[in-house]
Amino acid sequence: MRPITYLRATDTATAVAAVSSDPTSDFLAGGTTEVDLLRQNVLNPRRLVDINELPLTGIEGTEEGGLRIGSLARMSEVAAAPVVRERFPLVAQALELGASAQLRNMASMGGNLLQRVRCSYFRDAHSACNKREPGTGCSAIDGFSRGHAVLGTSEHCIATHPSDVAVALMALDTRVHTMGPSGERAYPINDFFLLPGDSPHREHPLEHGELITEIEVAPTPLARRSLYLKVRDRESYEFALVSVAAAMSVADGRIVDVRMALGGVATKPWRAERAEDFLIGATIMRDNFAMAARVEMAAARPTPMNAFKVELAQRAIVRALDMLSNGTGTASASGSESGSPS
Repeated sequence: MRPITYLRATDTATAVAAVSSDPTSDFLAGGTTEVDLLRQNVLNPRRLVDINELPLTGIEGTEEGGLRIGSLARMSEVAAAPVVRERFPLVAQALELGASAQLRNMASMGGNLLQRVRCSYFRDAHSACNKREPGTGCSAIDGFSRGHAVLGTSEHCIATHPSDVAVALMALDTRVHTMGPSGERAYPINDFFLLPGDSPHREHPLEHGELITEIEVAPTPLARRSLYLKVRDRESYEFALVSVAAAMSVADGRIVDVRMALGGVATKPWRAERAEDFLIGATIMRDNFAMAARVEMAAARPTPMNAFKVELAQRAIVRALDMLSNGTGTASASGSESGSPS
């Protein structure tokens, strides 16, 4: 049995100072992932700093049409907020499809962005895993890799990022605000998630003791016509094999603007920039959607076990764009394309 001490912080400065001064300390919010990893001996902090009393729970729209979400706002609260559902339906859908009701009531937004991968080798303390123990190797590359990434991989890691809402936020102009030992910072969301490269243990640019305080979504009018489509093995409580967050603006039968990100297929929430570039100015037709999907997935590097994800992702992209173009994009995805734990 490992002894763990506990501290309840009542202000942000105290929380940051407590964790940053001790390399064996971690923040504790909803704990829906942290507690699991403690039990599995994947994480071994000697002290947990409870931040649940910090005033970081706000959910409010800005006058310009954007959104500010406190890092301790619960997933269920954000999904239910009228301003989120009206301005950014893809965010609400991703949250509702991202966990069971019980987990959504506990999990914080900041914790969701920081959740660790669900790779079974990462969570098995006896398996080689460069993300858990740098330099030990990656068991997934020659092991069971059906659910692993085909984009953004390296010879050191092919684990898939598990968050749903991070995919939706990746499709938008989102900034992650933090407070740390060096003061306040703001990260564009694409910079907030790091590719594994040769240092897969480093998933974010945060220094030890740096705390997410707020998630800022810039005004994005086209996001009112948006969706989050999720494809998975079973109807509920399952991670995405492929997911698509998309928003689109159309005029005179042509795409004026489009935002798209993919989940379930990459080592980080994946902004589909190649597909976006292809689609802008293109006419609304399935052939163009299919070509954009092929362009985006051309860089995929699958294993024999997860090669099916390449075609599945292409089909999901086409379906998502079809739904947006025919006006069904703001309806919640359901059936075999919904839900997962986070």
